[in-house]
Amino acid sequence: MTDVELMKRMLRAVLAANKSGPGVSLSRLQSEYKALTGEQIPHKQMGHASLDTLLHSIPSVVHMERNCTGEMVCFASVSSETAHVAKLVARQRTSKKTGRPQMVNCQIRVKPAAPLILNGKVFYTCIISYKSCLTNFTLNVLLFPPPAPTNIKENAVSGKPKPHHYPKDYNPSPGGNYNPQQVQGRIREVLNKYSNGFWVSKLPQLYRELYKQDLPSEAIKDLEHWTHICTVEKPCSSNPNELLLYPAKEPTQTQTPSPVPTRVQYPTSTTFTPSMDIKPQSKPPTTPSTTTMSPLALTSPSSSPRPPASPSTLSPDLRQKLGELLVKYSNGLWAHALPKLYLDTYKTKLPEHVLENLLLLSDFCTIEYPMPDNPKRAILYKRTREENHNRRESVEERRAREEVGRRLSTQTVPPLLIPQEEYPSVLVGEAANTNGVILRYIGEGYSQAQEALEDKMIEFYCCQDNNTRTRDKKSGTPLASLTSGQLAAVRTEEDEEILRAQVTEVMADKVKVYYVDHGFSEVISKAKVFELHEKFFNLPFQATKCQLAGLEPFCQEPAVLKKFESMTSGKILLAEILERGQTPLVVLYDTSQDDDVNINAACIKALQDKTLASPLQVNSAYMNVAVRSVCSDGTFYCQLPSRGLAKLTEILEKAEAYFHSQETSEFLVSRPFCGKGCLARYKGKWSRVEITNLHGSCVLDILFIDLGVQASVEVIELREVPPPFLWDLIAIPPQAVKCCLADLTVSGVGSWTPDAVQWFRDAVLNSTDCSCSICNYMVQTLSKSVSAAGHNMDIYVSVACHPGHFVVQPWRDMYKLVVLMEEMILYYNKTEEKPLKGENNQIYAAKVENNWHRVLVKGVLTNGLVSVYELDYGKHELVSGTQLRPLIQEFRLLPFQGITAQLAGVKLRQWSEEASILFRNHVEKKPLVAQLEAVQDAHHPWDRKLTVFLVDTSQEERDIWVHNIMAEFADELTKEV
Repeated sequence: MTDVELMKRMLRAVLAANKSGPGVSLSRLQSEYKALTGEQIPHKQMGHASLDTLLHSIPSVVHMERNCTGEMVCFASVSSETAHVAKLVARQRTSKKTGRPQMVNCQIRVKPAAPLILNGKVFYTCIISYKSCLTNFTLNVLLFPPPAPTNIKENAVSGKPKPHHYPKDYNPSPGGNYNPQQVQGRIREVLNKYSNGFWVSKLPQLYRELYKQDLPSEAIKDLEHWTHICTVEKPCSSNPNELLLYPAKEPTQTQTPSPVPTRVQYPTSTTFTPSMDIKPQSKPPTTPSTTTMSPLALTSPSSSPRPPASPSTLSPDLRQKLGELLVKYSNGLWAHALPKLYLDTYKTKLPEHVLENLLLLSDFCTIEYPMPDNPKRAILYKRTREENHNRRESVEERRAREEVGRRLSTQTVPPLLIPQEEYPSVLVGEAANTNGVILRYIGEGYSQAQEALEDKMIEFYCCQDNNTRTRDKKSGTPLASLTSGQLAAVRTEEDEEILRAQVTEVMADKVKVYYVDHGFSEVISKAKVFELHEKFFNLPFQATKCQLAGLEPFCQEPAVLKKFESMTSGKILLAEILERGQTPLVVLYDTSQDDDVNINAACIKALQDKTLASPLQVNSAYMNVAVRSVCSDGTFYCQLPSRGLAKLTEILEKAEAYFHSQETSEFLVSRPFCGKGCLARYKGKWSRVEITNLHGSCVLDILFIDLGVQASVEVIELREVPPPFLWDLIAIPPQAVKCCLADLTVSGVGSWTPDAVQWFRDAVLNSTDCSCSICNYMVQTLSKSVSAAGHNMDIYVSVACHPGHFVVQPWRDMYKLVVLMEEMILYYNKTEEKPLKGENNQIYAAKVENNWHRVLVKGVLTNGLVSVYELDYGKHELVSGTQLRPLIQEFRLLPFQGITAQLAGVKLRQWSEEASILFRNHVEKKPLVAQLEAVQDAHHPWDRKLTVFLVDTSQEERDIWVHNIMAEFADELTKEV
């Protein structure tokens, strides 16, 4: 984990408790961060002159606003997309196995802590830790105990408390048409319902929800005087307006309260967040008596001489001091922050052997390792006396723990070496952000060695009752003692495999483990955890991390992560390794299709705002069109007037001025790679380019994406996009539109003569006053890739009427259609375009049952309905004419997925209803294999028709050819007739 990534994660934890509250002031942020981590935010080491500039550079983590007093306040950035809990797990043993999904384990675990003394009142805190394999943050929640004893004397005669008396100077607030008695009664009811207490600022909302009336503003001012109804407290907070409200203390017969320790103080950096959903403990800790020791002291000092400390033990004095430190940080303390805190508090250095062997602290604190890949990062939690009392380990447990510590200190696993080849094959696992994508290398010495090791582990850890195997007698016995950070052999929940894992959290009867060769976590029974034999330490851990090049500023953007998951799920990819560091910098490619797909570049395009794309609508005329380039085949690129083009021009002009004011070399491109976006000069002005090919380390090919011009340049001619303009430029789609002349017949196979190309260039190139009409917009048709007879392809039958007419979809592109339809929903549901008047045989987007489809209008009815044909599914539907929208260019790039077909191997006939039902039952809504027999070509892709054999390969014993079934059925009908 990089320092930047760790800083973001810790900063997010600091701000987590203030997402809906007052936030954390900028002046207080450093002290809050240091209280959690023991260090300040290292903004200078990260290249920022001030903390303010660093925070502005990470909007996905924090956003800042000024409050009413002008103070800058920091808030945690919130995204619904990042709250997902489904985790994709790649556990294939071959490339065909897609793995199984694993859910993130989110556990709420309450840790009791020492009582907190505020203004002579006892409160209790608990720590609620949200744990997953990639996050670890802690929130402090203030719990109010049941009403505590007070020294209010009761009336000795009646046994009832004396009636309440207001102060002499108390006057109810004026303007009060409200009834104080009624309001007091209602507030008492609210407090009875939420006896844990809540912020005074929440009272008007609760009052309105319960009584359907607004709380009189005068009542807020009178609360502090209604001591017989409620108690108003001001907590330790930097905001003077924050007040807490909880039920009034009830008088009892207790004359004097028990004394409480006076030296207990709460760290000033902690922020309280009352919760109305957390109930008080059923049995709160008893108030200490006069003879009870301070809860800060773990053991009472002894008058006898103490034995000298050794590297394997802690002296009683050291144990007591460490216990005192940990009590002050009830929300946990990073182990690496302990030496400095110890030095600041006791003016002496912490013995080095403490951090080298944290197990020495396990007698009086809980040790957790939130980052399995970094065992040096540990969090220490102080246990209370009650926890220690309940956790008196036996001699056997202590010996087992010490044995584990000795073995862990001596047993090591060799590091994973990056493959030597430039383009290794990889299998992608989970990705919480693109700076830490988990992957596994495929091939000899990696995945093959891992599979061999896991096969040996299955043989080694076979069931004990299997006497045919020769093995260690202890190999099948679950471990008696488990420790965080410990390596183990784990039988998976399905009992299919035994995998290497690292223990990350130990619970009552379960344990959370991280599978070091597969890159995901799981909570399992302790009975499935075994000692990892030393012979299984030889292979490096196979799950490793990489960083996707070019996506660093957008590493946690939901749109990027969603696109990445959709393109990498269950696939073996090629990784181009740009930098071979601890976390390699890579570009991923999907080579499973005809054209290689640059996944890094595709993820960047997911951030584009489609409303800024060039408008393309059939039978529409455009003025002031600029032709920017003409290709040798007669196609040309032009720019259409659009909002995106205007915004692009404005931003590039600002970038031009920015470069003139910043005469520095920091914007030179130091690491070029295919798919990278940057800037280059075209006719004296900076323009957007994408690198398309590299010729060595100095020369490369680029494409001016807004002009359609290709060029070869030196690396020193390129510039990085300045950070102030990066997000705006990324959001604008390419403005160059590829076109061809309509109604023009060219002799030969789609080629122009050089003279014709030159004449065309002279006539239109760089002219900015052209006009054009969009006659048709075609995409590559599907039949182009199934054009050879006898070719097999995986398909899905979406509609089946009878053997003479059904619709198939190519299986390999189905995920693209799913992504496209999701993008259409997001686009058309937020746009406010006026409905269109549909025209026959034109393509539109239409809303059908809450989904947007690409459709062909077949007819317009007089009642306002329109008959449409779904080009991707082959269905005919009736929709309201108000549900039609223009189909923009972005949604025309994917070829229409619905292909009309007929069954080969049977005679053409009028199929009976019985035969049609039989056919539908065998093929509709099923994945099959289609063997191409013939293609009937047509001008429009929806008019093309395939003749195919259909084969059901779902049965292991044999393949079922559907035409044989239909032929036999037809013969049976003939015999019956």
